[in-house]
Amino acid sequence: MNTPIQNPVLRGFEPDPVILRVGADFYIATSTFEWYPGVRIHHSRDLVNWRPLGGILDSPRLLDLTGVPDSGGIWAPGLSYADGLFHLVFTVVDTYTEGWKDLPNYVTTAGSIEGPWSDPVPLHGRGFDVSLFHDEDGRSWLLNMRFDWRPGRESFAGIEIQEYDRTSRKLLDEPRTISAGTAAGVAEGPHLYRRDGWYYLVHAEGGTGYEHGAAVARSRNLFGPYEPDPTGPLLTSRHDPSLELQKAGHCSLVETPAGEWYTAHIVARPYTERGRCVLGRETALQPVAWSEDGWPRIAGAVPATSVPAPSLPPAPVPQEPVIDDFASLGPQWSTLRRPAGPDWAAPAPGRLRIHGGQSPVGRRTPSMVARRVTAPSCSFETELVFEPRSPDHLAGLTAYYNTRNWHYLFLTADDDSSPVLRTMSCEAGTLTAHEPEVLLDPGRPVVLHAELAGPHLNLSYDVGDGRHLLVGGLDATVLSDEHADEFHDGQLRVLGFTGAMLGLWVQDLDRAGVHADFTYATYREDTK
Repeated sequence: MNTPIQNPVLRGFEPDPVILRVGADFYIATSTFEWYPGVRIHHSRDLVNWRPLGGILDSPRLLDLTGVPDSGGIWAPGLSYADGLFHLVFTVVDTYTEGWKDLPNYVTTAGSIEGPWSDPVPLHGRGFDVSLFHDEDGRSWLLNMRFDWRPGRESFAGIEIQEYDRTSRKLLDEPRTISAGTAAGVAEGPHLYRRDGWYYLVHAEGGTGYEHGAAVARSRNLFGPYEPDPTGPLLTSRHDPSLELQKAGHCSLVETPAGEWYTAHIVARPYTERGRCVLGRETALQPVAWSEDGWPRIAGAVPATSVPAPSLPPAPVPQEPVIDDFASLGPQWSTLRRPAGPDWAAPAPGRLRIHGGQSPVGRRTPSMVARRVTAPSCSFETELVFEPRSPDHLAGLTAYYNTRNWHYLFLTADDDSSPVLRTMSCEAGTLTAHEPEVLLDPGRPVVLHAELAGPHLNLSYDVGDGRHLLVGGLDATVLSDEHADEFHDGQLRVLGFTGAMLGLWVQDLDRAGVHADFTYATYREDTK
């Protein structure tokens, strides 16, 4: 018997999965929002072991995230395969507040999942969560949710479909609405499948929080009408707060070569019942069985933490090294709002040199290299070599959610240019400086250490005489979707769609050309 699938299979900030099989290879693509490279890809041959391949949209030619809001950028991509090409459709959310959304959608293709990818072609801006369905007759169709900005209207205005010509890479005719969703509302994330003469429309419902779920409807006709499954949701955790995996929904389906079906979907792991989810929304897998009357079903319509693996040969993948000496920036690393490059982030064996960027609220040229938090208890460490000349020069280690929520252990300079180690937190945009601070010898390397212990964060340092706790017991739950959501006077101001990151951060506020060197980084999960 194969080793069971342990959920979540992609841990930490890995939401909105779309799963695809091409031959013996399985791929999962996930949302990346304001982080580069855009659209993360993982690969597997057994659905148990997954290897990160990095992101598809890895250059300004493919993706411009300059100035996008927190939790803007890439939402819910669609990945498919036809004509010997991978097809990626994606939304770049430029704005989403005060009742408006700017939602340009694009398509790019490649002969290999690792590229090169073609220049993105604009599609439309009517909605988000785009996907492509390639029908048996050779025609292709673009699906998305329709967004309605008009006051007094339902903003989630149903699921629409429009023909897409793969040769010209253009949309044809006019879009048609094929489903208004269910009573749970907020129909989004559509995927279409064909089986035994039926078209099956799978979509998310109920929003992205604890009411989240997935529904399925079917029709003999591509354009409907679509009949919802009479038994209710395909998957949800909304009725059982005791489940370990919450916020289950946003499903996409895949069939193995042996005819076994699975769904990839969102889950979240709160630290308390219906509490905050520091790890963000993660990706899990569930087996799908087809009923005698032709409906896809998940056992109990709830997510399980351990499920049977398919009848495929085991395909282990290499484990990520604990210590990274920065010979290159591996697929575990992401950068904030701009791609890594020699102009600001230059890896070399034994050193990652980061040139200082904008302030913590800057959305054009921030200088952060970060990785996802994948376990409630973990640690992150780096050695920093930095020579700040003024209080406008900062470099260090951060536990980060977005521009308004983070903790920062950093080296800077006093007014007399003496180097000093400090800590600072930002919660919903409010800054707090913590005591104590530590004067350091100029030019001396310092090891910075962050330890996450569930809801608590401890920040320590070492200058060669052992580790010293600088600040302990910081609130790690501010690094969560639930804390990040902000509404003012009934209007949405900030969304929380990502997850906690641990990163290396450098600011050069007076643009003096300063840089910091990080000689290594370690990430360890506490498995106790």
